[in-house]
Amino acid sequence: MTVDEISIRRAVRDHYSELAQTGKGSGGCCGPTPSEADATPSEASQVYDGCGSPIEAAAIKEGEIIVDLGSGGGLDVFRASKLVGESGRVVGVDATPEMVWRARETAKKHAYSNVEFRLGEIEHLPTDSNSVDVVVSNCVINLAPDKGAVFREAYRTLKPGGRLVISDTVTECTLKIDPKNLNAREQCVTRKNVDSWAECVAGSLPEDEYVELIKRTGFVDIDVKGKTQSCCSEGIASITVTATKPEKP
Repeated sequence: MTVDEISIRRAVRDHYSELAQTGKGSGGCCGPTPSEADATPSEASQVYDGCGSPIEAAAIKEGEIIVDLGSGGGLDVFRASKLVGESGRVVGVDATPEMVWRARETAKKHAYSNVEFRLGEIEHLPTDSNSVDVVVSNCVINLAPDKGAVFREAYRTLKPGGRLVISDTVTECTLKIDPKNLNAREQCVTRKNVDSWAECVAGSLPEDEYVELIKRTGFVDIDVKGKTQSCCSEGIASITVTATKPEKP
């Protein structure tokens, strides 16, 4: 089966729409820690599908503005909201309407006043340029057909000196992949189709290519802080990467 962008986006939307409506998440590839789950509304942890803890690695400060790419049910948004305090703000962006609606209802129910959930693609962020202190993401960028566009949008929206902190899946295979040629891409996975893409498997890149895309965007001080082998599926690992937008161009 060839994999085209429209098929990928449709499969991802359908997968996460069902997750939002059923409330039956996998708990994520590596799952939230008990403290992470306990500190957030159950409505958010029920649909959590992440693969790491970017909030822990982000060193978030009070008063900062955070954007979460692919915020889903809002677990990481709600965690970050406690760290930025009343003077800060956390914006979640997700392309699945049902996830956005669910997260908004949860925020309203639990009276979170410093969070916001926006509908949008992470390749085309509904955010102003140079307006954000930290961009985080948890096991979502692997879902994007054009990962370079995601990193460019993160770079655009960050203030000079702003931080990128992402947890994501990567392949452990050594095969070199052309990220621009979706139809020719071969992965170390058993199901090479849109379903496995939506499940955070087929869209994963090798770690060196993933990091190179971040570097090519213009980020500096790139650091792979952790790697969990075979996190989601055979041949797949989870990494957490931090990077900084330079103070000066």
